[in-house]
Amino acid sequence: MNMTTERTRPAGLAAIDREMARQHADALASYEAAAPMAEKAAASLEKTGRLLLLGMGGSHAVHRAVEPLYRALGIDAVALPLSEQLGQPLPIDGRTIFVTSQSGESAEVLRWFEETGGMQETFGLTLEATSFLANTAPSLVGVGGTELAFAATRSLTVTFALHLAILAALGEDPAAALAVLRTPEDHDIAAALAALENVATVVTSGRRLQGVAEALALGLIELSRRPCFSLEGGQLRHGPMEMLGPEIGLVLFRGLDETAGLVTAMAVSAVETGAPVILFDASGQAPVVGAVTIRFTAATGLAAIFAMLPVAQRLMIAFADARVENAGTPVRSTKITRSE
Repeated sequence: MNMTTERTRPAGLAAIDREMARQHADALASYEAAAPMAEKAAASLEKTGRLLLLGMGGSHAVHRAVEPLYRALGIDAVALPLSEQLGQPLPIDGRTIFVTSQSGESAEVLRWFEETGGMQETFGLTLEATSFLANTAPSLVGVGGTELAFAATRSLTVTFALHLAILAALGEDPAAALAVLRTPEDHDIAAALAALENVATVVTSGRRLQGVAEALALGLIELSRRPCFSLEGGQLRHGPMEMLGPEIGLVLFRGLDETAGLVTAMAVSAVETGAPVILFDASGQAPVVGAVTIRFTAATGLAAIFAMLPVAQRLMIAFADARVENAGTPVRSTKITRSE
């Protein structure tokens, strides 16, 4: 019996659907609107050559995804959870600091500015123009206002667009990434969803695209309320492969970069364990036998991220919808985390 035709879409997922429907348009508008502040952020990076990316939750996952992109430009970029910086701080003198908070109101953001007073070279990235963060630091503000749905979808895409503006100001060619936002690739997720039908949990992994894997794992946890987690590809090799088997789904991200072969090797090894393997693939390489491969136009960096992320989000939502009665409505947390 097909349940999906008989039950009403949970309110929480309907709210996510609304966010996702406008994420490409909002991201393009954000890229354009952020250009003047992006120039200032880029000038700061050109002066310091060092970047500390601070945020929580989905914001930290975005930072993990863009960390290698800044490093590729010769910038000493490190992404840390803001909570870690508060408790065991890296020295901040001489660094450009990006503090990201989609609401601009997270408890850690308020405390960090309270304790440090902010720094000369601090920039905010937020979706809320009237927020504490936007009022306290020069900020790149995403278009479309605060994300209302629980799990991050549009806020991730829009924040990536703000980073695209900064990277473009640093001299990167944004054309490929913008083309993906203008003409998103649509892919059927039915085979991937079916492959994950009987798993107890999902592990996500990547190499250069590890930040996207981390964003997906967070969303899976928030929506399905299952312990889904993310391990960078090398870390997955060093012991945790013991957990793989038919009850553990593995979602891998492979782009057109020098780490693609390592992701391929992991996919081959994982298939041998009997684990269902889903491969989001923008590498242009051959599919992996035994894995469900979702193939995208060959791409790297933000072009690969913009292509894969919305499709991965659809898989995440469908996975949760199949398991949770009221998916998308938080029962133990809130959209804006105001307590530490």
